[in-house]
Amino acid sequence: MQVGYIDYLNCWPFYYHMFEKQPLKGINVIPGLPSELNGMMKEKKLDISPVSSATYADIKDDVLLLPEFCLSSAGYVGSVILCSNFPIEALNNKKVGLSGASHTSRVLLKILLEKFYCIEPYYLQAGPSPDLTAHDAALIIGNDAMRGCTDMAPYKYDLGELWLQKTGFPVVFAVFAVRKNVVKDNLPELMAVINSYRSSLKCLVQEKESVVIKARQKYPDISYDVNGYYDTLQFEFTDNLKNALKYYLSAAEELNLLQKVESLSFMEIE
Repeated sequence: MQVGYIDYLNCWPFYYHMFEKQPLKGINVIPGLPSELNGMMKEKKLDISPVSSATYADIKDDVLLLPEFCLSSAGYVGSVILCSNFPIEALNNKKVGLSGASHTSRVLLKILLEKFYCIEPYYLQAGPSPDLTAHDAALIIGNDAMRGCTDMAPYKYDLGELWLQKTGFPVVFAVFAVRKNVVKDNLPELMAVINSYRSSLKCLVQEKESVVIKARQKYPDISYDVNGYYDTLQFEFTDNLKNALKYYLSAAEELNLLQKVESLSFMEIE
């Protein structure tokens, strides 16, 4: 079974158990940026993976969502940052570089600017870490946003915080998607992965210090309070977060940023 892993600090808590405690037989874990895993799910090269929430709109007919897990924050998150040479209100017709690493955050920024600030900048696709030399503002996400590269920006905006202020909702940055045929044909292996995720999240509660130490070892270049960062994130896909995701998808569809999603389809787990 091919299992995707977002190679960021925020996804580590789901994989701690299978990486550090009990590797799973017959499971091949493939690390990558969110955008890379999104593409692999679209191309049917992965069986199960966390994917950008925005990408669910593209693959919804082929996958089911795991009902228990997500990557989310309510308010400040620290890893989805708009750096800018200008105040956000002054970005109309300015050049905004978009990180190519994620789908959810690019759509999130466009919704915020167009729906709540009535701003239409020139969006430029960039690499994982766009800078302010070639852009008036730049969207930086994930580990790149936590390496100190945003510290020199004249203006910085945390998109999780802005989204909560403007909408009252948390942001669901990623969901866990499994191919429908895998649920049918490879249920034992799939359940082993799901149970490993469950065990990992228990470890985050019961032995958090060990999880954090291993995370620091895996990502030593991150200048960030890992312990505090994990406190800001929400990993359990609650009803409130499912409603937050529905709002995000609806807002994106209204602006023609994503395909319409009638409803969220979940895997039934006994």
